[in-house]
Amino acid sequence: MATDPQKLSYEDARNELVEVVAHLENGTATLEETISLWERGEALAARCEEWLIGAKERLTQAKAATTGTSRAAGKDSSEAAAVQTSPTDD
Repeated sequence: MATDPQKLSYEDARNELVEVVAHLENGTATLEETISLWERGEALAARCEEWLIGAKERLTQAKAATTGTSRAAGKDSSEAAAVQTSPTDD
């Protein structure tokens, strides 16, 4: 019995999808096998897409967190520089 696509890593799902596509392209499968392979391929493709969407969201969040940290640090540095270069009432 095939592993549930939801339990596969991205790499495992992608590798199995490549095998399914190759088998379909071979053209030697019966109609019933072709339908089963197509359904399996669709499930594997959906799993790969879920992984990629999740990865993109994580990268976007990490980038936003890094940008937010950089901006905050930059603002603090700018404010410190402004205080140091302010004219004094001597």
